[in-house]
Amino acid sequence: MNKTLKVAAVVALTGSLALTACGDDSDSGSGSGGSGTTLNIVGYSVLEQANKGVISAFQKTDAGKDVEFKESYGASGDQSRAVVAGAKADEVHLSLEPDVTRLVDEGLVADDWKDDDTKGICTSSVVVFVVQKGNPKGIESWDDLIQPGVGIVTPNPASSGSAKWNLLAAYGAAKDEGGSDEAAQDYMTKFFGNVAALPDSGRDATTAFTSGTGDVLLSYENEAILARQSGQDFDYVIPDETLSIENPCAVLKDAPQAATDFLDFQKSEDGQKLYAETGYRPLVDVPDLEVEGANDPSDPFPAPGTLLTIDDDFGGWADANTKFFDENDGILTKIQADAGQ
Repeated sequence: MNKTLKVAAVVALTGSLALTACGDDSDSGSGSGGSGTTLNIVGYSVLEQANKGVISAFQKTDAGKDVEFKESYGASGDQSRAVVAGAKADEVHLSLEPDVTRLVDEGLVADDWKDDDTKGICTSSVVVFVVQKGNPKGIESWDDLIQPGVGIVTPNPASSGSAKWNLLAAYGAAKDEGGSDEAAQDYMTKFFGNVAALPDSGRDATTAFTSGTGDVLLSYENEAILARQSGQDFDYVIPDETLSIENPCAVLKDAPQAATDFLDFQKSEDGQKLYAETGYRPLVDVPDLEVEGANDPSDPFPAPGTLLTIDDDFGGWADANTKFFDENDGILTKIQADAGQ
């Protein structure tokens, strides 16, 4: 396998997961253009810092000059359920597709939300291992995570989208290594046996790890890069085999035109460059990209040896979410329960 890549960093960013406002407290506007409009943005927890620059840049465009924002961030599944329960949202930017599918099923998002050049995706990353400075336990591979005495921190898949990405990355790598689903399930039994904490969200998992819990945190690459930019002195490892993370975004049916304008800006070269500068892998070609905090700022996103995808390796989220995470019969749900986690 290719040499494992390392860079210094881990997420230790602070910030509220509760509703935060940028601008006035008026309700969402309507009609074309941004005049007098406040957009309600509902996102998954680790997106909060990255959105600051994107929102600020959008407000400097003609489409966004009169648009104000209200933002809410938290565990992706919880955020999706909150919108179903009535939380105000004009755009959602969540961790994984099933959290948007829930809104489609409720009639809040159009069926064709994925019919665009990015298939509904706004941001992308990969699953990485975050470890203590110097990697004292020598954690380089998925096999290292199940060794005696290694404490794993990862969010809880019952509430967090990032948790599902993490667990499928582990399962897929173990299946490729062992050659069967049985081998992968045996690996995941050992994996859950080493779990030291299952916080509610990716941000809560980061807080637990940086507070001293566990030896390795499963996280997004973008979180690690952003943490290094913020001065954190930790390491992260990109395993030779990992999973491509794709975070969807969608405009709600009753949202004003400004919500569509903002979504278009997020996916544009300008928007993707801003996301890339905080550690996300851009969806479009961004020339002359330099990313502070990456191992090589001029080549910030090296290709892993093997990059799994949800569609190619797990049959898409519609199948994978039921197969692995059904609350009663999911493969990983059962293994987690049997491990007492």
